[in-house]
Amino acid sequence: MSTTTTPATAPAPITASPARAADRTPRPAPEPIPFTRLLGVELTKMFDTRSGRWLTTSVAVTALIATAAVIAFAPDTALTFDTFGTAVGVPMAVLLPVLALLSVTSEYTQRSGLTTFTLVPHRHRVVRAKLVASVLVGIVGIAVALGTGAVGNLVGSSVAGVDTVWDVSAAQLGGLVLAYVLLMLVGFMLGVLIRNSPGAIVAYFVYNFVLSTLTMALAAYQPWFADLQPWVDFNAAQAPFFDGTFDATAWAHLAVTGSLWLVLPLAVGLWLVGRSEVK
Repeated sequence: MSTTTTPATAPAPITASPARAADRTPRPAPEPIPFTRLLGVELTKMFDTRSGRWLTTSVAVTALIATAAVIAFAPDTALTFDTFGTAVGVPMAVLLPVLALLSVTSEYTQRSGLTTFTLVPHRHRVVRAKLVASVLVGIVGIAVALGTGAVGNLVGSSVAGVDTVWDVSAAQLGGLVLAYVLLMLVGFMLGVLIRNSPGAIVAYFVYNFVLSTLTMALAAYQPWFADLQPWVDFNAAQAPFFDGTFDATAWAHLAVTGSLWLVLPLAVGLWLVGRSEVK
């Protein structure tokens, strides 16, 4: 008994359908995300967390508390716009830099950086958007705080029955705004450099309070450092801008110390942001 085998037939060639063939045509690269959209996202992210909301709210609240304290406790001769501006400036010097550094460190501490940098692979574009958002929020916060101080000046002089004194010129006001923006940039720089919220906050307080106190003490007891301090101490170089006494020498001090304490560490931090692993 013999078996018969049928010859194997070659499979029919698979031909792609017109629709599938069209799918293999190269597609144009998508347009990059506009910077304005990145800026809007970063502005939203600064307010949609509990820490961001509390910090921005506390700027206005502490400005009101400082203004009320000046009205309640300051003598009549001290009810001037300069006094109110100094009072509301103390909480701003603490809160605004923390808000700026949290805009960067939140991506790493809250583990949202992987999503952010996947959607926008160019990390430095995201950092630039965070920088612009921080400066914009800082300027608005400064305007709100100084506006609160101006209202307090009007109310305080009316309650005390004295003349309203506006003893801050436009140039002095501009120098004050610049000084607070520089403080925000210091906080932003520490956020980029350290990329950890607790570590960056501790570093900011050490830099702004501990280090500045040590340099002031050294300048008070060592005459050789007193002349050198404005050239090496960024906090001391900013003092004339808070006082409204800045001149060409003050600008030179600010440029030298700013390059040392702000520009150089920020460049190192940006390099680390581009190379560090995001989890």
